[in-house]
Amino acid sequence: MTLELADPDLLPALTALGRAMQEAFDPQRFLSEFSALVQPLLPHDRLVIAYIEEGGSLSVFAEHTLRGPALHEGRYTIAFDPGGRYTPTELALVPVLAGEAMWVRDFQNDPRFPHGPDRPELLKTGLRSRAAVPLQSGGRIIGALLAGSLTPGTYTDASLAVAKQVADLIAPFIQNIVLLHREQRRRGRLTSLVGLACVFGASLNLRESFEQVADAIRPILDFDAMGVGLVGKSGRDLEFVGKVDEAPDTAPLTRIPLEDFSFSSKLAAGDPVLVHDVSVELDAARPGDRRMIERGYRSCLSVPLWFCEDVGGSLCFAKRRPHWYDSADVEIASAIAAQVVVALQHQRLAEEQQQRARVEGQARQLAQRLTTLRQALGDRYGFDRILGRAPALRDALGRAAKVAPTETTVLLTGESGTGKELVARAIHQASPRAEGPYVAINCAALPETLVESELFGHEKGAFTGADKQKPGRFELAAGGTLFLDEIGELPPLVQAKLLRVLQEHEYQRVGGTVTLRADVRFITATNRNLAQAVADGTFREDLYYRLNVFSVHLPALRERGDDVLLLANHFVQEFGARFGKGEPGLSRDAQDTLQTYGWPGNIRELANAIERALILADGGLLTAAHFGLDGAREQRRLTGANGQPSGSSAPEVLADMEKRAIRAALEHTKGNKTQAAAALGITRTQLHTRLKRFGLTA
Repeated sequence: MTLELADPDLLPALTALGRAMQEAFDPQRFLSEFSALVQPLLPHDRLVIAYIEEGGSLSVFAEHTLRGPALHEGRYTIAFDPGGRYTPTELALVPVLAGEAMWVRDFQNDPRFPHGPDRPELLKTGLRSRAAVPLQSGGRIIGALLAGSLTPGTYTDASLAVAKQVADLIAPFIQNIVLLHREQRRRGRLTSLVGLACVFGASLNLRESFEQVADAIRPILDFDAMGVGLVGKSGRDLEFVGKVDEAPDTAPLTRIPLEDFSFSSKLAAGDPVLVHDVSVELDAARPGDRRMIERGYRSCLSVPLWFCEDVGGSLCFAKRRPHWYDSADVEIASAIAAQVVVALQHQRLAEEQQQRARVEGQARQLAQRLTTLRQALGDRYGFDRILGRAPALRDALGRAAKVAPTETTVLLTGESGTGKELVARAIHQASPRAEGPYVAINCAALPETLVESELFGHEKGAFTGADKQKPGRFELAAGGTLFLDEIGELPPLVQAKLLRVLQEHEYQRVGGTVTLRADVRFITATNRNLAQAVADGTFREDLYYRLNVFSVHLPALRERGDDVLLLANHFVQEFGARFGKGEPGLSRDAQDTLQTYGWPGNIRELANAIERALILADGGLLTAAHFGLDGAREQRRLTGANGQPSGSSAPEVLADMEKRAIRAALEHTKGNKTQAAAALGITRTQLHTRLKRFGLTA
């Protein structure tokens, strides 16, 4: 039979194929009609058209049986069921797909198929013989035409010639139908992607809505497992934003190193990864690949998540059946990935806005807190909070208020306990540096070996015990005020270094070589006569003049007249409330005693005396007996009616009073210097200084 004879008989079949291009295609109806037309030319009990899918697998374009059951239901090309694909070996079509026509006289005794994987299925249908020829279109083999018979010896070489003519005639039409239907399906899937925008937009947190997103994607791109991973900050691992898997995972992972996968280089380059058969194409020696194999995945598809020009992650799909995904799925997955990126960017923007709102809220709270603290500090340490109406005090505070807004170094002088640190704080609060730190250090309270380290800081290893770098007070006070109390007690070596800081505003840590900037305002204080110390050679003259740019002298309490009772009543109310003593007051004899006592410890000693008296009193008025100020009578004897010392010079009388008070305090505390210092309202270091000055021993 020649092609010229066959062509006219096949025209109706071609017409049917043409109609199929215009309407919904039914493979069964098409092949039923085509089988009837081909039957006179190529006798058969079964007619099958196989189509080569991407990756070399096969699906069934159409199948028609006159007798016996259908073998390929659910594996049709047009049905697009990747799970129904065959390998060429399974259909015994390897030679045919290589371009060779072949016929089988009898499957039961043909030596080419003694153990063929398709032999049991073929025997179930009763097939005995078959003719198979390749389908070619556009210069390549696109599939195979198979005619089968229940009768042995049905086909010969002449049958193959007819089959080849039929195959050559219909192959281009079959190819066009497949492409048409694939394009229609592609457009339908892309149209369905529009609906995903609503799902992604339903929540600004992809983690929380991931399962809903997965449910919406599954009808468009089927999967058994789906995950979205973002490249970590290190660029070496993948952190999952969300994942779903129909099979439970006994050891779920949230972060996987990229190097665990054999295809990590493709992921990093932003190339899609399409694995047709995981068990064949992946490397079980790689932890990530091995996990996929152990999880039972057979097909895998991964597309990059592009954030502008950078690959920021991956959208992954997996199926537990081989050859499930193809290039069309890559396109759909890439379109889904673009929507995932938009959702993640919106999520990031929302998180950034929330973070910004939190930061702004915290900033507002801090600003409000700072304002409150500034107000509280102003209320607590402002000049108007310093109690006293004595002219000498008001004059001193007036001078301090004038110098406060400047950067001028201030030297506060006066006896111990006269409130020098309180004035220093008031100057700081009224200065442009009020927003900066206020750092105070008592130069007499530190051993000589540590003063330098405390002021300037030290480097690691600068001396024994310096196991780490430590910032000094100059660094801690940067931008603010540094208050150096009892400046007269500084060792000579430290005096020289402090002079350089005052002159150059530069210094180095102990053991360091880096020059640091001293951005501080200096306020110093002393209860010593620095001019006399300069004359005695114990204090540097040049440093004295650097410190004494603007001096403020605070009067002793005994020089402030009625301020004693003003302060006493203030302390009585403050400590009475603290101790739960109600509203105690001062008796007449207590007031007389307080006014006539010399107060060598000044305000600090007065506060301690009030606190001690409140502890001893059971309630009500505080009497002279509660204070136990033994030096009061001596003070009356040594002073006249105007309160000025008589007989001896004022310095001598004051020194004698201070010496007597110290001796009395030591006797009262049985030689305990700490308790004696507390009773006098001075520090232990100050007490040692006075003991040395007066030649006293405990």
